[in-house]
Amino acid sequence: MENVLRPLIVVGGSVVLTLVVGWAVDQMLRRTDARHHETPMWGLLRRGRVPFQLVLCSALLRGAYDEVSLFRDHRVGIGRALTLVLIGATAWLVVRIAAAIVQTSYSRYANAHRDPARVRRVRTQVSLIQRVVTAIVGVMAVSAMLLTFPAMRAAGASLLASAGILGIVAGVAAQSTLSNLFAGLQIAFGDMVRLGDTVVVDGEWGVVDEITLTFLTVRTWDERRITMPVSYFTSKPFENWSRGSAQMTGIVFFHLDHTAPVPLMREKLRDILRECPAWDGRDWGLAVTDTTPSTLQVRALATAKDADDIWTVRVTVREQMIRWLTQEHPYALPRVNTADAVLLPSRRNGRSPFDGAPRRVHETPRTGRG
Repeated sequence: MENVLRPLIVVGGSVVLTLVVGWAVDQMLRRTDARHHETPMWGLLRRGRVPFQLVLCSALLRGAYDEVSLFRDHRVGIGRALTLVLIGATAWLVVRIAAAIVQTSYSRYANAHRDPARVRRVRTQVSLIQRVVTAIVGVMAVSAMLLTFPAMRAAGASLLASAGILGIVAGVAAQSTLSNLFAGLQIAFGDMVRLGDTVVVDGEWGVVDEITLTFLTVRTWDERRITMPVSYFTSKPFENWSRGSAQMTGIVFFHLDHTAPVPLMREKLRDILRECPAWDGRDWGLAVTDTTPSTLQVRALATAKDADDIWTVRVTVREQMIRWLTQEHPYALPRVNTADAVLLPSRRNGRSPFDGAPRRVHETPRTGRG
């Protein structure tokens, strides 16, 4: 009877104690979060209640397993399994706590500063720091799990003895991965590109949607995702429209007839921009920038506060200006000049109207007598 009751008491007591302590800690964090609305720390820490309970339960079971006379033939295996669970749950809990601290720091910074560029820079750095911490904790947890096996400890000693050769081989094999890793850190702390920046990469316009230690994702205007290694942004040129100020200047070109009423178009452009909410009022203009034998090139210029608004301004100006020209000044639209075809004069006296030279007549020489 004792062999049955003792395992039940130890296992059941550990589970009950884990549930009670987990519930108490969760209630304490909830009340603290309700009292402190200025920081999300306590609400974020509540996400770690599951790994906390796993850590507590596995630690209690691992410590009390020696007192339980159960499955003695599998004592080593069960003890090692509980140790592995304890290590994994501890790493999970550390990652959740680190994420709560990092997110709280970012929230405080974002609330204290209203500069969007600085907030995006800190957000990018915080995101990559969190990923670095998660990677380090994960590697340490896996290493600790492997070291619980005696065979792996012996293999570890052998690997340390040949660390120099293995380091060279690993460096050559992981050259691309390491370059992307260092490029990710360079992007995070070099302020080259940030989350939310508007960029043009390989002719594609989009917004930086995700930055990791190895790749970067750009979300295009048509909801596509372009994924590329972060080393691309440290080795090739690209356009960052959000660098510095988000304000932009947009240009619309019109190809018109030489009779186009440019002064009237200038006044119409001013009226169009006044009725366009996306125009920020900083600057506008219209000028003839080029001419060809058949058309004029007219450039309309306007400003907006960001890339989205400048797109709206450009399409609005293009659409309303063309409609106005079509209705009020159709003669200003480009035309193709045509004329009646004139027949070329016939060739007389062996002369060509093009070269003005007599045409040579080739005769076949006669043979024999005639």
